Amino acid sequence: MDFGTYQQEPMTGTHASGYEGLSGAAGLARLRRPHEEANVDLACQLADAAVQALLDEADLTPKPALVDRRGRGAHADLDLSVMRRSACSLRPGFTAMAHAAASSPSNRHLRETLGRIGREAEQTMLTVTDGSNAHRGAIWVVGLLVAGTARVRERSADVIAAEAAGIARHRDRFVPAVVSNGQHVSRRYGVRGARGEAEDGFPHVVSVALPALRAARCEGRSEDAARLDALLSIMASLDDTCLLHRGGIEALSVAKRGASEVMAAGGSGTSAGLRRLAALDADLLTRNASPGGAADLLAAALFLDHIERDDRLSIPVQPRSR
Repeated sequence: MDFGTYQQEPMTGTHASGYEGLSGAAGLARLRRPHEEANVDLACQLADAAVQALLDEADLTPKPALVDRRGRGAHADLDLSVMRRSACSLRPGFTAMAHAAASSPSNRHLRETLGRIGREAEQTMLTVTDGSNAHRGAIWVVGLLVAGTARVRERSADVIAAEAAGIARHRDRFVPAVVSNGQHVSRRYGVRGARGEAEDGFPHVVSVALPALRAARCEGRSEDAARLDALLSIMASLDDTCLLHRGGIEALSVAKRGASEVMAAGGSGTSAGLRRLAALDADLLTRNASPGGAADLLAAALFLDHIERDDRLSIPVQPRSR
């Protein structure tokens, strides 16, 4: 998913700020004053959770036309090792986002600070992937949820998503004047796209993916099957700009219909569902189209799931959101 917000850009001139370079270890060391120790510790925990969510999404197999343990999917320039390098390279950026959000009100300044950090993280990603876009969308969607968690210091997915949406609604005056693939597709097809998903409070994460994940677990499915069902549930309803960009309306229709058929057959944890999933994978591969937007939102769901369930985090335990 191309969120059209974190575009490649040198971090110089008017785009520089007191947070430039914060994604490095030296930048965080400068922040370690006694009264900020708790913020830094939480920021590191949230960054670890964000990176783990990206690693878990990449490793999940078999995903339709996406990079996984079987191979490249529909991505000639990516493989699992590249995805892992990319995810790990984002840890300093996510840490910096969390620290910035923990010590700032939700306003345009915070939004612009997160944008600057995000563009710097994207540069790092492009360096370690030799120019391939492995996680541009995830920097935006997961980064916002990291920031939302740091702001509210609660475990409720609903509360975190609402806070992140509030941040997303602020405009960043320093976004480079480049129309991204996602923005172009959103305008062409009249879909909300990734920015709309964030501004609306991540409905495909909170109201689609997480309920599917929980339901599959309650039915005794394996963790991989539960996560695949969450991905397929997103695909069945999301106007995925990655699919639209690479294959147009036809590819999007194939993905939605195929994902719905897998779920109607019992989900990825059944033999019938796996047969449907294999057919969907083959169909999307022939079209060279992949549901990258759904993959980003699955990573977001896995991040929030971790926040809700991991009692080692420095966040008070709250009743789980319904």
